[in-house]
Amino acid sequence: MKRPQAQVAVLQAADAQEDRRIDEVAGEAGLKPEAATRAAFELEDDGLLTVSEETVEHYELTEEGERYVRESLPEQDLYEAALDAGADESPVGMGQVIGASGLDGGAVDIALSNYARKGYGEIDSGEITADPDADVGGDREMHALEAVADGRIEDADADALDQLERRGLLETDEETVRSVRLTDDGVTALMEGVEAAETVDRLTPELLTSGEWEDVEFTEYNVEADAEDVPHGKEHILRQTANRVKDTLVGMGFQEMEGPHVDAQFWINDCLFMPQDHPARTHWDQFALERPDEIKDLPEDLVERVHSAHKNGVGPDGEGYHSPWEEDVARGLDLRGHTTSLSMRYLSGHEIGELEPPQRFFSVEKVYRNDTLDPTHLLEFFQIEGWVMAEDLSVRDLMGTFTEFYEQFGITDLEFKPHYNPYTEPSFELFGTHPETGEIVEVGNSGIFREEVLSPLGVDCDVMAWGLSLERLLMLMYGFEDIRDVHGTLCDLELLRETEVMR
Repeated sequence: MKRPQAQVAVLQAADAQEDRRIDEVAGEAGLKPEAATRAAFELEDDGLLTVSEETVEHYELTEEGERYVRESLPEQDLYEAALDAGADESPVGMGQVIGASGLDGGAVDIALSNYARKGYGEIDSGEITADPDADVGGDREMHALEAVADGRIEDADADALDQLERRGLLETDEETVRSVRLTDDGVTALMEGVEAAETVDRLTPELLTSGEWEDVEFTEYNVEADAEDVPHGKEHILRQTANRVKDTLVGMGFQEMEGPHVDAQFWINDCLFMPQDHPARTHWDQFALERPDEIKDLPEDLVERVHSAHKNGVGPDGEGYHSPWEEDVARGLDLRGHTTSLSMRYLSGHEIGELEPPQRFFSVEKVYRNDTLDPTHLLEFFQIEGWVMAEDLSVRDLMGTFTEFYEQFGITDLEFKPHYNPYTEPSFELFGTHPETGEIVEVGNSGIFREEVLSPLGVDCDVMAWGLSLERLLMLMYGFEDIRDVHGTLCDLELLRETEVMR
């Protein structure tokens, strides 16, 4: 019997008494794993081999998990400190025990959230107790961490492994392992003798011109065989969604705005009637440049009108902030905390000239804020900025615009809540329901620009505006629960590769 070289090599490396992994067979046969897999499926089709599959889970500790293996879990440290403070006899003040434990920052929250869950004691009204009978040394999660670290995964409790994964101390990965075994027909074929046939896998110009194609045997093409998995680049799902948002807004009659990521506080905050002593203008919210060279191209007449609005308000009944306002502060450079700085540039006529109503503009651009990282917040994210300039606009027009926009993405359960902004009145926030958790998620902020914003810009009609989160739109569309899985240095590449794009 003559068969292709790869099939002969796999037959000779397989065993009739036990399953052998294809990667082992490939190594012994001198083949690439994908070539051995293809040959195995071809031999299975002819009844000479059986191919079986199983899913194998691999466990790996995160950096935090490895640290706890070397030291101890935060809740264990808290328990030991509680015992030392006498909390096994009577309640002790929480601050005293935390201070003695040596825990700080996020480790305190971790310890507190797991302390009572594990039955180490109770926490109530700022006091802590310790159960003297708690088996801290028998902590199943600690034992599971040690088992993974030592390669003894079979000794780890399954529930403890699940809990460690939820805590971010453990990462799991699944692998499909294929194994082969000789059938009786395969054994018979080997006993009768199997020779390697000279085969070719493609028709070349040389074979055609020489006429040799008539004498060679071509490898059969198995359309059911697994092809080699070659990871390739693709457009990021966030960029795909951003482009879809742009197409949707252009279809609704909007034009796109562009502008600098680093801008003067004048455009970012002052034009928005945000007082210079507003908390959001400090380093707690915005990133100032380390060397904030003053910007030179601020229009002097506009600077004066904005200054007047801050100090005196607008109109005969206007009321300013009566707080310090300095032009040097307005000229300081920051990373923009919102793309409303672009709206100010366009509405003022500074960017593309004076605009006459009606007008509709938008941007989908990155902004930067000094937020605490969590499942819905990042230090940099994309904002969907938009505004409409027209006569006699109302909140009903604004809500109708949102309803039409979000319906394009399958979101029909919007909720609205009144809100305060220094630059819009009335104002409201938008919320949607997360499709997986059922939680209400804030997706944006909006309102009608105040006269104190529009009058200095030279706009004498209504302007409704909004800032929406692209990332949270993505969460509502796809059910992602943690935006860090799709955006940033911790993103899940497999998730990005496998997620089917919605149209």
